[in-house]
Amino acid sequence: MKDSDQRDVFKEWLNSHSALLFKIVRAYTITADDRDDLFQEISLQVWRSIPNFRHEAAVTTWLYRIALNTALRWKSNEKKRVTEDLASMPVLQAESKPQNERIDWLYDEISKLNEIDRSLCLLLLDDFSYRDMADILGVSESNVAIKIHRIKKYLIEQSKKSQHYEI
Repeated sequence: MKDSDQRDVFKEWLNSHSALLFKIVRAYTITADDRDDLFQEISLQVWRSIPNFRHEAAVTTWLYRIALNTALRWKSNEKKRVTEDLASMPVLQAESKPQNERIDWLYDEISKLNEIDRSLCLLLLDDFSYRDMADILGVSESNVAIKIHRIKKYLIEQSKKSQHYEI
């Protein structure tokens, strides 16, 4: 594949699927700097993967695999390094109002899930089929169904505990 072709595919994929990538980045990071770092790492992995794309899966499935695998690898490496310098943090910070409290609450709850459940939740939010989810994560469809049932149950329980988010 020529560099110009790879560049065109890369631009097209990022333009068309950046929201999907940002969703994964948001679920696996806390700070804005971490989001930037992870997005850059995912973008690099997408770039590297383009010559290996054989059109056997949908582009979104391919990008999800790359992004989730990169996020999982990045998350495990993040645990090994210090991401914030506590000495440079202000003691008091102004409280900022979230742009959408319900979405922020949902992402907060998703971030509490284990890595596989977090990935399933993101795939579910993007309307992937159980078969596609199973293929992306390397588990059975029945396992996907059971885990999604448990995730939904957990989120409903958490929403009932919350003052602002009852279903």
